[in-house]
Amino acid sequence: MQPGFLDYLTATLSDIEAQGLLKRERLIATPQSGRIGLADGRRMVNLCANNYLGLADHPEIIAAARHGLDRYGFGMASVRFICGTLDLHRELEQSVARYLGKDDAILFAACFDANGGLFETLLTDEDAIISDSLNHASIIDGVRLSKAKRYRYQTSDLDDLETQLKQAVADGTRFRLIATDGVFSMDGHVAKLPEICALAERYGALVMVDDCHATGHLGAEGRGTPTLTGAGDKVDIITGTFGKTLGGAMGGFIAAAQPIIDLLRQRARPYLFSNALAPSVTAGSLKAIEIARAADDRRAQLTRNTQRFRAGLTAAGFELLPGDTPIIPVMLGEAQRAQDLAAALDKRGVYVAGFFFPVVPKGRARIRTQMSAALTDADVDFAIGAFAEAGRELGVIQ
Repeated sequence: MQPGFLDYLTATLSDIEAQGLLKRERLIATPQSGRIGLADGRRMVNLCANNYLGLADHPEIIAAARHGLDRYGFGMASVRFICGTLDLHRELEQSVARYLGKDDAILFAACFDANGGLFETLLTDEDAIISDSLNHASIIDGVRLSKAKRYRYQTSDLDDLETQLKQAVADGTRFRLIATDGVFSMDGHVAKLPEICALAERYGALVMVDDCHATGHLGAEGRGTPTLTGAGDKVDIITGTFGKTLGGAMGGFIAAAQPIIDLLRQRARPYLFSNALAPSVTAGSLKAIEIARAADDRRAQLTRNTQRFRAGLTAAGFELLPGDTPIIPVMLGEAQRAQDLAAALDKRGVYVAGFFFPVVPKGRARIRTQMSAALTDADVDFAIGAFAEAGRELGVIQ
């Protein structure tokens, strides 16, 4: 090993800690749910999982996963095109496609891989990607892997988007693709998809939406932001995950027109060179889609919890970013302040996480709370009370 390398890494880690930016992991000793048990024996109200419908410990999903394990074994030990494709994989792909109203879908180990393989497969240096400035890191990295020309518009700023589209046309690009999150994970706001799609039609562009924080719980039957906003089939490509609302295990997908999926199956590197999804995950995800489509009761509970919690924190005096989704960011400004409030809430039995640079811009640190249908009214009220008490103790609120 080159001398000094480990010393350099140690110094870098010390600097991260000194800035209050060091992330620490905590050990959970129970299934993911509205209340969880930690390895130290404490029980916590859980406000920071992506378990929007509360399906992560659903008995029918667990039973389906167990059946997949019993029938097909532990893992595939292969990539899809060699000997890693089960009838179960195709069933899940077709289920995703039907759910989202697309011709077909293709599975990936994670949506990070889906976004990582999308752009370089479909676009060349003759083409353009116009990307929202707050898009998820997986979109940013996927765009970087592509040779396409890159344009960036200020988040949800339609005038800026039109300016970038005009520039892409003026630059002589062949195909243009607008990329946006459906729900922006750190802020909780929904993309203006009807307006984005209208601009796409005007300037001859495709629209791609990463709907990881929407599929399963937003829109009719949980079909996501295209349905929620009325954009419908005007969105050309949808990427998503089974790792959040749809059971919370792992795995991602892309749903789109048949030629898009067919080419991804031939050339998307994360698909070609990664193991196929484990049978238990595939079987459980199939059941999760079935449950989510019919889960209007859970979506209603999620909405009630969201409104109750947002109203309670607003009344207590916290600064919240506006929005209607189950993502409710509590704004604190500095990283250390976010860490301190998270620690104070931890002592009071509320499980949250502080978010700070580089996950969010400097000076915009926050605690991102996320509602779940698994939370009861008592859980939500307990969390509101803990926030108010901790906030007053730290001088965050009066």
